[in-house]
Amino acid sequence: MAVAVDRLDPPLPQELQVEVTGACNLRCRMCLVSYRPALGKTSGAMDLASFTELLDSLPELRKVTMQGLGEPLLAPDFFAMLELLASRGIAMGFNTNGTLLTREKAERLVDLGVDWLHVSLDGATAPTYEDVRRRSQFELVRRNVAGLMEAMRERGAERPEVELVFVAMRRNVHELPALVRLADELGVPTVWVQNLSHSFSDTDPSGDYREIREYAEAEALWAERNEEAERLFAEAEGVAAELGVRLRLPRLADPARAREPGQPGCGWPFESAYVTHDGKVQPCCAVMGADRAVLGDLKADGFERVWRSDAYRDFRAGLLGDEPPAVCRGCSMYRHVF
Repeated sequence: MAVAVDRLDPPLPQELQVEVTGACNLRCRMCLVSYRPALGKTSGAMDLASFTELLDSLPELRKVTMQGLGEPLLAPDFFAMLELLASRGIAMGFNTNGTLLTREKAERLVDLGVDWLHVSLDGATAPTYEDVRRRSQFELVRRNVAGLMEAMRERGAERPEVELVFVAMRRNVHELPALVRLADELGVPTVWVQNLSHSFSDTDPSGDYREIREYAEAEALWAERNEEAERLFAEAEGVAAELGVRLRLPRLADPARAREPGQPGCGWPFESAYVTHDGKVQPCCAVMGADRAVLGDLKADGFERVWRSDAYRDFRAGLLGDEPPAVCRGCSMYRHVF
């Protein structure tokens, strides 16, 4: 006789995303970091002891994504954390803005066997890129990516899987075809294009999220049909096919959702979790904001108690219905336009 499975109380996750630091050296236009007070390099980071305790509480963990709102390479214990993951055979990777990806660090990452490494590059020229990634330097990031690819070639390494990540917005989408060409020049095999992650439509229009909400309204490609973006996506696909670059493009319009009965509108809270640098547990990375959809605190309760809490069960229940939690309604992943 089959045993009924409680969908609201799934097994502990085998995947996790950990914000190893909330501190960042850039002030990117589409990131909440730009609209909040700066965090210190040490005070805004998770320490190795807390990270180790988290891993110890999840014996079946198989994959950890080491990123959040901050720049992972700023975390004081970052390489020690990677070494710990490697020693346990846990797949690991992260997204970086590339500014701190020196040749020495690139070689260490390759030698540690990091599985994937995604570098944010939201423009193919310095003016466009530096307008988006404020405080950055286009040529520095380009050189650092070239150095990473050279380090991999010298070692005959197949890992990490390297991608350029392009956040497509109205202000930069015109450079997408050129970015595909740049990826080919650098020897990067994949360009991953994504939309803005959230509309913040669930927030108070005049509240703490006003500025980033207004930015999303002005820049999102999914806000209304954008024929110019459609043309540029098609052109980028042609360039990618010509050069042999893998190109991932998001949807530009919100598709009709057809959630199958009994299936959640989003699988994140059933399969994974997002842990902030100070130990707060949230349903996913797209929430963007440590005061939004907090389901528990590691320091107070530990991961398993949070995972099985009433707050988590209620959140999952919302995703199994046609009226999801408010924070999910403006989420690009939930709406399938990420």
